[in-house]
Amino acid sequence: MALDRISLSDFRNHAQTTLEGTARMNLLVGANGAGKTNVLEALSLLSPGRGMRRAALVDMVRGGATDGFAVGASLVGADEPVRLGTYTQGAHPGRRKVRVNSAESSAVALGEWLAIGWLTPAMDGLFTGAAQDRRRYLDRLALAIDPIHARHAGRYEAALRERNRLLSDDREPDPSWLDAIEAQLAEHGTALGEGRAALIDALMAEIVAQPEAPFPRPALSYAPGGPLGYEGLSQALHDNRRRDRAAQRTLDGPHRDDLDVLYAARRMPAAQCSTGEQKALLLAITIAHAALSAKGRASLLLLDEVAAHLDPDRRAALFERLRAGGAQVWITGTELAPFETIASEAAVWNVADGAVQRR
Repeated sequence: MALDRISLSDFRNHAQTTLEGTARMNLLVGANGAGKTNVLEALSLLSPGRGMRRAALVDMVRGGATDGFAVGASLVGADEPVRLGTYTQGAHPGRRKVRVNSAESSAVALGEWLAIGWLTPAMDGLFTGAAQDRRRYLDRLALAIDPIHARHAGRYEAALRERNRLLSDDREPDPSWLDAIEAQLAEHGTALGEGRAALIDALMAEIVAQPEAPFPRPALSYAPGGPLGYEGLSQALHDNRRRDRAAQRTLDGPHRDDLDVLYAARRMPAAQCSTGEQKALLLAITIAHAALSAKGRASLLLLDEVAAHLDPDRRAALFERLRAGGAQVWITGTELAPFETIASEAAVWNVADGAVQRR
């Protein structure tokens, strides 16, 4: 199953763009600023979350447009196409709505139909950046496998904000109210941690099944930010109320989790590897995750400007692994030359000034 009949209306620099006649491999070619990445971002919104740029919804609306944006696509390959769509309206620019086959639905429902992963240049600093960026990355990978993960993450964050608000209030928090909030944190925090750990186990199984060369093999491990399991987390939250009130925030829990990544052959933390090695490790994780997510349902992989940074051997290996995977692939580039070996089997789209035309 794959996406076809893709439409963008008043999205970024695309006034009215339609892509029809897609393939397993799709190449978006054009100058910098033409709107290639905007197409990928639009596709990324056909999943739970804020999309690959995590931008404000109002910033996605084309300049001068007054009635929001709309993104739609047909999931084809089954008995009947399924129409997926997301949009905003001028009266509510900060609220995203979702439709499945013209019926109002939820963002989580999009994840039940389609798993989407991506790799962008903005992710180059993932291993050296803040732990919250790795947690967000881990959750995105997890929800592509299990869409319900997004629901647990959202409810945990809401309960965490409420507990922190109570802890930082001048008045002493009501213990019974803390009991109720901490029960929610323990419930959804346990599910969140279990989802992250299960994702890493499944991802490592996929990684070790891939050849070791030419991409370095990453070793992933889950670093919990507090006790695991409902009882342990619930007890820690209760016992540490006084400490957390002094700090005016919750100091234990899955909001302190991290993802540890090693270059397996060298036993070296990814953060200490060269820039090129870090990019190769991240690409290896991305390829493995795409293969994993494609086993459950329709899968989409968005690769922004990835081929230009690879030498010919790694570029050839990347294309071979993408062919072997089950995901529909969308790749951007400023010229066609790096894609010569797959151009004959791909749908090639010229992008210029927010207009897309198939070659």
